[in-house]
Amino acid sequence: MIAMASPLALFLAVVLLTAAMHKLVARDRLAAAAARLAGAAPALGQPLSLAAAAVEAGAGLALVMPAARPAGALVAALLWTAYAVLLLRAHRAGRAFDCGCSFGAQPKVVTLYPAKRAAVLAALAIGVGLMPAAIPGVLDLFAALAFFALYLAAGELAAVPSTGRSFAR
Repeated sequence: MIAMASPLALFLAVVLLTAAMHKLVARDRLAAAAARLAGAAPALGQPLSLAAAAVEAGAGLALVMPAARPAGALVAALLWTAYAVLLLRAHRAGRAFDCGCSFGAQPKVVTLYPAKRAAVLAALAIGVGLMPAAIPGVLDLFAALAFFALYLAAGELAAVPSTGRSFAR
């Protein structure tokens, strides 16, 4: 498992840095999503979204540096735990809005997938924070990018509406 420390740390860094960039590129959409998710006034959406982007960027950069990796992992775990709690709360309330959890706008009832995804990412961050940190190599980067491709594919599959029928029949 120790051999996975660097690829997992880089994967989590890519997820965080991509999320931070996404918040900067789609500022209006994600400001509205942040306000709705936090249950805050729409005027607070932009500061909430930008604060989240700053925390994501800081944690992502810290995960890349072996000496700062435990701190970055802790911040990432706390952030993803907060996201999981907010998304679970939105799901349980049956709230329908674009949660900002994907690259494309998806105004729909918040499903359990984003909350579960955030919880898994938090657990991975805790694991990375507890593993010895080594300087990542080129193969670690390729493994991290492969994990990120699978992460994106899982998100797209989760966004496909269920037909309620099995194709096995």
